Amino acid sequence: MMKNAIRDWWTSRTLREQRMLLGLALALGLTLGWLLIVRPLADARTDVLRRYEVAITQLAETRARAAVIRSLNSTAAPVSSGPVAAVVSGAATDAGFTIARLDSGADGSATLSIAAVRPQAFFAWIAELEARRGVAVQRLSATTNTDQTLSVQATFARKGG
Repeated sequence: MMKNAIRDWWTSRTLREQRMLLGLALALGLTLGWLLIVRPLADARTDVLRRYEVAITQLAETRARAAVIRSLNSTAAPVSSGPVAAVVSGAATDAGFTIARLDSGADGSATLSIAAVRPQAFFAWIAELEARRGVAVQRLSATTNTDQTLSVQATFARKGG
């Protein structure tokens, strides 16, 4: 019954009206296809590519960090000999720190003062001193500067000594 009603309605249209209705249906179908299929798939593809790029970057950073950790663990340099003050001074210069003051203690320790140093670089340097040069921190005092750096005073001594 419904089928007959639609067929009667369609046949009552002129050829020109039928063509216009077919064109309208085609345009509507293409628009809906674009909005409901193509655009969501394109957006999903863009999101996947963005997440892939983030994952690749994170993987590269993780591999670089792992390589640094492996190199620290596997190629440990021999413990530096000589006075602690000389070891600390040489290591600080190698790291690019500007030493404000370096004093040697009577017990063989060395007290270092640095006016401005980035915290990440400084604490990585301390870890390197302990791991590779046999020098450990006995005392550490750090205050923040206005430019996101630290003002540091640290006392170093031989590990286990």
